[in-house]
Amino acid sequence: MALVVLVAACGGDDDGATGPTTTTTAAETTTSTTEASTTTTTEVDLDTAPVAATDPAGLATQLLEAQQAIDDPSTSDDGLAAAGHLQQVAYRALAAQPAWDADVKAALPPEMHGAVDANVEAGRQLRALVRNPRPNLPAWRIVAPEPADVLRQHYEAAEAEFGVPWQYLAAVHLTETRMGRIRGTSTAGAQGPMQFLPSTWEAYGEGDINDTGDAIRAAARYLKANGAPERMDDALYRYNPTEKYVIAVKAYAEQMRANERQFLGYYHWQVYYWSTLGDVWLRVGYEETAERPVTPEDL
Repeated sequence: MALVVLVAACGGDDDGATGPTTTTTAAETTTSTTEASTTTTTEVDLDTAPVAATDPAGLATQLLEAQQAIDDPSTSDDGLAAAGHLQQVAYRALAAQPAWDADVKAALPPEMHGAVDANVEAGRQLRALVRNPRPNLPAWRIVAPEPADVLRQHYEAAEAEFGVPWQYLAAVHLTETRMGRIRGTSTAGAQGPMQFLPSTWEAYGEGDINDTGDAIRAAARYLKANGAPERMDDALYRYNPTEKYVIAVKAYAEQMRANERQFLGYYHWQVYYWSTLGDVWLRVGYEETAERPVTPEDL
């Protein structure tokens, strides 16, 4: 059992787990809702959440704008942050609207169709783990993740040692704690950026369960011991024993294998929590030592 990360394109809920994992998930740039645009955002507001378009053409515009910015090596760090957040919000919205799939894809270039299918499927699989929205916000602390290049170094070092593709380690990290943004202990006692139960850490971890590099290395060791990379599905299932988790992590990992710059998009996906009042963006600096009721001011 682990943290409820109501993030990604969807959300999640408490669910039994035998591995070190979570039961998973929960840029001011609004664009035209008439057709997909090829322009990129020039003004960046990182303090205000982007608002998803309310029709298929608008979501297609947002997804195209975000992907173009992520893929462009000249995009600034702030631009990447805005693009990643916009991409996440648009995929969350599309995941909740299956009837829009065909229209959104029809408004996008064919080369984006595979990415749309993968991200939406991942989001829907994670959403399916959610039983009900929560009336209370969690007892978490939200912090800035380590720099993207530092995380990449951790993933690649673990890949070199254990043979687990770095993209899969990044995808687990993304799904578990939004790449280290969430600090908190699950209802079952799972801890740290890769969400290890203390008993599992005893067997596979070295160093500090809350240290990013140590936790990523332990996750690679755990996945390797359970069949990765040859039997990646089996290894991921041991990390969190639900096929929905396996499907979602694989989808994110394979997107990064197909396009390494997508890592920079996922890196900027934020912590969203599915509450009874709607999605709540838990910004860096959020800190609660005990659960508390969600209020309209939190939205």
